[in-house]
Amino acid sequence: MDAKTRSSTEAEGSKERGLVHIWPAGSFSVTPERLLGCGGKTVLQAALGIKHGVLLTEDGQVYSFGTLPWRHEAAEICPSNPLLEHALAGHYVVTVATGSYHSGAVTESGTVYMWGENSAGQCAVANQQYVAEPQPVSISDSESSPLLAVRILQLACGEEHTLALSISREIWAWGTGCQLGLITSAFPVTKPQKVEHLAGRVVLQVACGASHSLALVQCLPSQDLKPVPERCNQCSQLLMTMTDKEDHVIISDSHCCPLGVTLCESQAENHASAAITPSSLDALGNQADVFESTRGEKELPVAAELSATSVQTTSDDASSSQLDMMGTAEISSTRNIPSYPDTQAVNEYLRKLSDHPVREEAENSAKSVPCQPLVEEAVPHLHSPPTTSTSALNSLVVSCASAVGVRVAATYEAGALSLKKVMNFYSTAPCEAGAQAGSGSPLGPEGPKDSREEQVKQESMQGKKSSSLVDIREEESEGGSRRLSLPGLLSQVSPRLLRKAARVKTRTVVLTPTYSGEADALLPSLRTEVWTWGKGKEGQLGHGDVLPRLQPLCVKCLDGKEVIYVEAGGYHSLALTAKSQVYSWGSNTAGQLGHSDSPTTVPRLAKVNGVSGTWSVTAGPDYSLFLVDTEDFQPGLYYSGRQVPTEGDSLPESQSGTKSPVLLSCHKLGYISGVTAGKDNFLTLVDKNIMGYIASLHELATTERRFYSKLSDIKSQVLRPLLSLENLGPASTVQLLQEVASRFSKLCYLIGQHGTSLSSFLHGRKEARSLVILKHAGLFLDSYTEYCTSITNFVVMGGFQLLAKPAIDFLNKNQELLQGLSEVNDENTQLMEILNTLFFLPIGRLHDYAKILLKLATCFEVTAPEYQKLQDASSCYECLALHLGRKRKEAEYTLGFWKTFPGKMTDSLRKPERRLLCESSNRALSLQHAGRFSVNWFILFNDALVHAQFSTHHVFPLATLWVEPLSEEASGVNGLKVTTPEEQFTLVSSTPQEKTKWLRAISQAVDQALRGTSDLPPYGSGSSLPRQDPPISRSAKYTFYKDPRLKEATYDGRWLSGKPHGRGVLKWPDGKMYSGMFRNGLEDGYGEYRIPNKALNKEDQYVGHWKEGKMCGQGIYSYASGEVFEGCFQDNMRHGHGLLRSGKLTSSSPSMFIGQWVMDKKAGYGVFDDITRGEKYMGMWQDDVCQGNGVVVTQFGLYYEGNFSLNKMMGNGVLLSEDDTIYEGEFSDDWNLSGKGTLTMPNGDYIEGFFNGEWGSGIKITGSYFKPSLYESDKDRPKVFRKLGNLAVPADEKWKAVFDECWRQLGCENPGQGDVWKAWDNIAVALTTNRRQHRDSPEILSRSQTQTLESLEFIPHHVGAFSVEKYEGIKKYLIKACDTPLHPLGGLVETLVAVYRMTYVGVGANRRLLQEAVKEIKSYLKRIFQLVRFLFPELPDEGSTIPLSTPLPTERKASFCTGKSDSRSESPEPGYVVTSSGLLLPVLLPRLYPPLFMLYALDNDREEDVYWECVLRLNKQPDTALLGFLGVQRKFWPVTLAALGESKKVLPTTKDACFASAVECLQQISTTFTPSDKLKVIQQTFEEISQSVLATLQEDFLWSMDDLFPVFLYVVLRARIRNLGSEVHLIEDLMDPYLQHGEQGIMFTTLKACYYQIQREKLN
Repeated sequence: MDAKTRSSTEAEGSKERGLVHIWPAGSFSVTPERLLGCGGKTVLQAALGIKHGVLLTEDGQVYSFGTLPWRHEAAEICPSNPLLEHALAGHYVVTVATGSYHSGAVTESGTVYMWGENSAGQCAVANQQYVAEPQPVSISDSESSPLLAVRILQLACGEEHTLALSISREIWAWGTGCQLGLITSAFPVTKPQKVEHLAGRVVLQVACGASHSLALVQCLPSQDLKPVPERCNQCSQLLMTMTDKEDHVIISDSHCCPLGVTLCESQAENHASAAITPSSLDALGNQADVFESTRGEKELPVAAELSATSVQTTSDDASSSQLDMMGTAEISSTRNIPSYPDTQAVNEYLRKLSDHPVREEAENSAKSVPCQPLVEEAVPHLHSPPTTSTSALNSLVVSCASAVGVRVAATYEAGALSLKKVMNFYSTAPCEAGAQAGSGSPLGPEGPKDSREEQVKQESMQGKKSSSLVDIREEESEGGSRRLSLPGLLSQVSPRLLRKAARVKTRTVVLTPTYSGEADALLPSLRTEVWTWGKGKEGQLGHGDVLPRLQPLCVKCLDGKEVIYVEAGGYHSLALTAKSQVYSWGSNTAGQLGHSDSPTTVPRLAKVNGVSGTWSVTAGPDYSLFLVDTEDFQPGLYYSGRQVPTEGDSLPESQSGTKSPVLLSCHKLGYISGVTAGKDNFLTLVDKNIMGYIASLHELATTERRFYSKLSDIKSQVLRPLLSLENLGPASTVQLLQEVASRFSKLCYLIGQHGTSLSSFLHGRKEARSLVILKHAGLFLDSYTEYCTSITNFVVMGGFQLLAKPAIDFLNKNQELLQGLSEVNDENTQLMEILNTLFFLPIGRLHDYAKILLKLATCFEVTAPEYQKLQDASSCYECLALHLGRKRKEAEYTLGFWKTFPGKMTDSLRKPERRLLCESSNRALSLQHAGRFSVNWFILFNDALVHAQFSTHHVFPLATLWVEPLSEEASGVNGLKVTTPEEQFTLVSSTPQEKTKWLRAISQAVDQALRGTSDLPPYGSGSSLPRQDPPISRSAKYTFYKDPRLKEATYDGRWLSGKPHGRGVLKWPDGKMYSGMFRNGLEDGYGEYRIPNKALNKEDQYVGHWKEGKMCGQGIYSYASGEVFEGCFQDNMRHGHGLLRSGKLTSSSPSMFIGQWVMDKKAGYGVFDDITRGEKYMGMWQDDVCQGNGVVVTQFGLYYEGNFSLNKMMGNGVLLSEDDTIYEGEFSDDWNLSGKGTLTMPNGDYIEGFFNGEWGSGIKITGSYFKPSLYESDKDRPKVFRKLGNLAVPADEKWKAVFDECWRQLGCENPGQGDVWKAWDNIAVALTTNRRQHRDSPEILSRSQTQTLESLEFIPHHVGAFSVEKYEGIKKYLIKACDTPLHPLGGLVETLVAVYRMTYVGVGANRRLLQEAVKEIKSYLKRIFQLVRFLFPELPDEGSTIPLSTPLPTERKASFCTGKSDSRSESPEPGYVVTSSGLLLPVLLPRLYPPLFMLYALDNDREEDVYWECVLRLNKQPDTALLGFLGVQRKFWPVTLAALGESKKVLPTTKDACFASAVECLQQISTTFTPSDKLKVIQQTFEEISQSVLATLQEDFLWSMDDLFPVFLYVVLRARIRNLGSEVHLIEDLMDPYLQHGEQGIMFTTLKACYYQIQREKLN
């Protein structure tokens, strides 16, 4: 039930709902009694057993009434009033069920409670006759670990068994008997077990009869269907055999499994052995359907495969029912006869012909369950044979039959094989004969032909399923052929005849699958199957026999019937379909099936109130009740079954049942919402119609169900036959018609689902807010809109008039049917009008929704939230109805226009979705300055403005059309200016009114086109919404046709007034593509450009900045050849700083250039790394060649600096080899000495003269050899080294382009010239745009970087005098700015780091380059400092001192060397003197440190080797020996050491313990980068030494250098710093000059002295 929510209903008078009335069964004249005693509560659900019943009230409580023998107290066994089940107090019950003598309830949490009789274990309690109070039943899934309790949704109880449906849609069973469907023979089953045979299927509902069970199961998707087995599951013999004899084939499937056992009733309960019986043709009939479907379509949705049903309604005539009786009587005699081989012969032959495996009739369980091969499921009745017909095949069958004569014993009832259907042989359908069974008379035509045809037609149309994919003709023929029998001698049919018959061409029609994800999730499914199991003695299982089934088996003939509810009586079963029809089968002793008075073993349609209109059914032991829709929407109750004769009745005693269902008089009671049946009584739940609320709900449900029947009829009687015709017309028309049919199918299915959900809604709480059309209005609005779009598109293209003759003939023939369906009463209406009315019929349903919702709204207070919701939904549906009505008119108007439009243009302009809005023939509009004789016709469609002339026309898409009125004062005409991407023209109208109309029409159309097709009125608003003007800026797609640069290119992106503006993608037909930003029609901003290179089969790609259609700014260009350029562009050329990588390392000339470019050529300073030759050039360029001063280093250690000309060493230069041989002089080519020069040897000897030849391969020398005097001092030797760098490019000339680019970004043409505020604005803009650009790719920026960016967007302000705080602020800002490359300064630093590493890494790591590298860093500092001073004008000059705002504390523990306590007067503290290195080295040096330090290490290599050897040697000494050796005064020697909190004496053997803290401190010098940090480490070391000595001396003292030096030397030795020489030289080169004479300077000098001292130290 729908009792999910606990709140009571809202409409007034809710207490007048769920009133319980008890009726005596079978007596029609007695008035029902009202059952009171539930405390006036609304009863939501009731259930009756044989002598008791239970009621569920709205507050989740359960009451029992009737005879309750399981109760302990005598008074409670037959209570006068319903008893409250106290054991369930505190539990909120959501559904109840009763069996014959037991009851069950399910709580909100999914727990099951059972009570009542338990003799067969039906209450899931072991060894207990009765269960007096409701007891919880433990249901747990043993397959899951840990064991999880299974939550239950629904419960069903039989006589001795109970079934529960879990929330995961599986069935759990307990009790006794084969009706449990379990694989067991041990009864009773008291622990709930899962019905494994249906595991994995979605079960929707379960029902229990006295000894049989039914389940409603959702169909499987098609791929899950299993193939038919070829062999028997148990004995492995072939199920079918085929013998080929001369010109005919004998096919037999009379295999009888030796292991099979036919179950009689007693065996059925005790043995789980297989039931094998002669097969019915039911199975084969179904397979035949599958053949036909699969031949045309490989993958069919399940609905199709399952819809080809083999059993249809039986005819009304009495003979048929007698045949049934006869068939039943025949069972015992025919049970063990093999199935007739002839019938299977045809089938098997066809099975062999088909390529596709046949679908298995019943899904066999993989376990040892009863085997159900094709041979099973026999219905041992024969069909009445067919009458003669025009078909050759039929006459053959008839002649065969007459030859057999008496062998045709009884009628087959279930699923006869429709032979013609199997072979797709279509002709006049034969009709069912009424021959008496077993009469043996020759089989001739019977009855007048007309009545037979009528009967066939009626049968074929009954209960057609609106399946999603069906060959229509197959279904049509099925109706008549269903009864076609196969008499005995058919096995002699010649195979040639069969083949000929099978050759008829078929065409499978596709009605698009109607699966719609969202609707299926929210609404009940209609794709269902019915599965039954248990005892079948009365035919109540519906498989066409009276055999029991131990396992669930699918009732094939209900496939595709859209069953939505199943109900089981004592020995009969009912199935209710979505089309409000009821199928019944099983025992019919009292007429409880609602048709004829013989039992039936397969489902037949019950004749209740005609045939359809039933929306709820219930079944008692021997009667059925049907709730039926009536004209005034108040449900009528029909009774069918056992009748109790009343006094004075003239009924004969023998007849104790109804002939046909009887309408009970329940009109006065109210609106019945539910009915439930017991043995002698049945019970109705009635609602009073307060304020018309209940009536409106019933009206909605009834009209929806009727509407579904109507749509299904249109689908099966019009659309399906129409689409199945061979020649429908042109392909485009057929496609549009199929689209209509597909959308119609989808809508139809949704309405069916909705009707079903409304039926269950009426059984529940009936809360308005949970109505589907209210909660999920979107589903309905969308489906109706989609359908309307497809039908209007069809109409616009010409509609049904375009169909070919066969289709028109078919429609003309059925004009009466069409007229009936479309409710057109006028006899003279044209066929096309009828069709239009018919297919626009669904739109009218929206008005009904609106009307009923409005009625419901009036039942509530105006202030209630429901009132507002219903009101809004009503106006929403009404709006849509009006909107779709307008769409229909538009379509008809457009169709009228096309009929008058000149033919040639129609073909190219007519499109299904295009609608005419207005055109200038009836609204005057002309082109300004048009020629005198020109004809200009303007047509406005919903997607384009067409300008038609004599024979040509041009289409302007509305998405890229801008219109604005011209002011009349300026132009003097009523003009409209129209702008499109490539045209601009003025339209002139005759009057100002016309101008306004056209302007409004075009503006609305453009607005509509931009919004897309969903131009629905906004929710709940009227249609008179003021339209705003379409936006000037918009997104659209356009293909250029005129512009020479863009011809045939397609642009998709943002536009502004006719030009691409904003983000977009431009594609040329030759494969070129630009994706990025546009401005005023040109590429501008950041973008990506690709150009295919056909020769190399690759593409050039540029990613970077653009300006006015050209590459301009930073970018990366990847060439198809493999070269990559990263850098600046201007006017599509490389211009500015850039890096060019050529080739991979494997190719012929891999190289790298980084430097300045001018107009696509290398010019200015640049570094060229020739990886193959192992040379690196650092110098000036011009026109792509080396020209001017430069330096070359090679991987072999050669170093050259000097002049270059045209890529060659020309003129003066200096050449050094690795071993310090130096040549100074003239060169003529690379490494070629030519002219005057001096060659100096490593030992100081030199040669002056003329040199000629290549270095390294013999040089001719004319000159003098000098041996310098041995007495000259060594100081003169490295003279030449000091000269190095004179011929190199000055550091300040290097990388000018990089700095220029940074100045340019700040808005300065030349360094230092510009407006500071403008510079700050530029920085803010750069950061913001870059952030926006990177927002699409968040992986580029980390979170911390994002925060840095946000903080950088604030411009630092400085007011007042400059102070240390402000200086620190600037420092912090610079550190942040240099952290992100998006900031101009950060970008500059990043580029400088890249070029520095490029220069001094690899081949560039040459010790001769050290001085150049140091000069370069100093130059960077100077130039960046200039930038910083520009941005922060208040920053003082280099070397200025900042006054301290607060004096620093002056105490010092011990000063060094001098007696003064503070030495600030001599040397200012670092950090308060403004220097470029103090400000910028912390930012720059850490990034440049690796290559720089490497150069220092290379340069000091020899020195450091000597130093290191000495360190290692001296460190072998213990502490005291080393202190003594170094001459440290005894008083400074530590006596005790604190180790781990203990004091230890210094022993002669102690090592590495003295001054340990100072040693550790000094070692940190290697972990710092900047000189100032390194100096601080040295200072810290001195302080640590002082602390240690102070601890030893226990008194104040002053150091003198003589005392200090040996101690410090000891610390340096023990620190073991490998590259101390490099550290010393780095500090010396880069430290601030003002520090040299201060305290830190003296300390540094001490360290340097130690370094040189260690090298000279000699051990005695």
